[in-house]
Amino acid sequence: MGTGSNAPRGNISPGIGIYKSTDAGKTWDHIGLTEAGQIGRIRIHPTNPDIAYAAALGHIFGPNEERGVFRTLDGGTSWEKVLFVSDKTGAVDLTIDGSNPRILYAGMWTVERKPWTLTSGSEEGGIYKTADGGDTWEKLEEGLPEGEVGKIGVTVSPVNPDRVWALIEAEKGGVFHSDDAGKSWTLVSKDRKLRQRAWYYTRIYADPIDENTVYALNTAFYKSIDGGKTFTPIRVLHGDCHDLWVNPQNPEILLQTNDGGAHVSLNGGKSWSTLNNQPTSEIYRLAVDNQFPYRIYGSQQDNSTISVFS
Repeated sequence: MGTGSNAPRGNISPGIGIYKSTDAGKTWDHIGLTEAGQIGRIRIHPTNPDIAYAAALGHIFGPNEERGVFRTLDGGTSWEKVLFVSDKTGAVDLTIDGSNPRILYAGMWTVERKPWTLTSGSEEGGIYKTADGGDTWEKLEEGLPEGEVGKIGVTVSPVNPDRVWALIEAEKGGVFHSDDAGKSWTLVSKDRKLRQRAWYYTRIYADPIDENTVYALNTAFYKSIDGGKTFTPIRVLHGDCHDLWVNPQNPEILLQTNDGGAHVSLNGGKSWSTLNNQPTSEIYRLAVDNQFPYRIYGSQQDNSTISVFS
């Protein structure tokens, strides 16, 4: 589990590294990368759980060296930095080719939060690929945006590993796909609804059954069944969508997370489990009144105000 918020809006939860559980989540141990700032993604080797990769975005308020892509070969006992662009550019997304786990794609992002603004994007940003398990990396460029590139989401199709998808923040950004494992790319959608507030969203996911089906997350949850040309919304119980899991054997089973928590659909998004069964509130402010016993009030992110007795 990686800590820290990789969606750096005005309020930030700084990361303190990575935790690991070997008892199905009952207990957790801190296993390093304390100064990696915001952890954007963790990918685990499909057949060797001791091999894992972490996308470290770095400190959000200034430069630092502990950012980029890190690799462990011993279950997190030690970490090696295998992709480093600069002390201002970190990794925000990472995807692994299930048919050949030595192939990975990383989205690199230059971002800094200041008290009055957010700086997103630089010429250092882009998609990087390794074909040797992280020993060496190349920056992919043919068909991708030039100049300043911001936040990137990237995913590889489990059906056809030559099909790679990317959602890119850039002046000429949008949804791109590659049909030759990243050698060249084609812009398939410039739809603005997929790119608004890019620093807060910009996630894309390949369908496990159909190579022409892809999902994108933004203020809403979107799905395309025509190779990314058009995206239609899937109704969810709460806006601001941030992560998604699609059952690899049955894509009708979805687990989607948003600013309200997490919910599950068993019918492709036609209906969802409740959000009101989990303590996932983000509390912005606390206040107390003068009653006896007094009450404590907390304002929740996007979810009204709650009150409890002391």
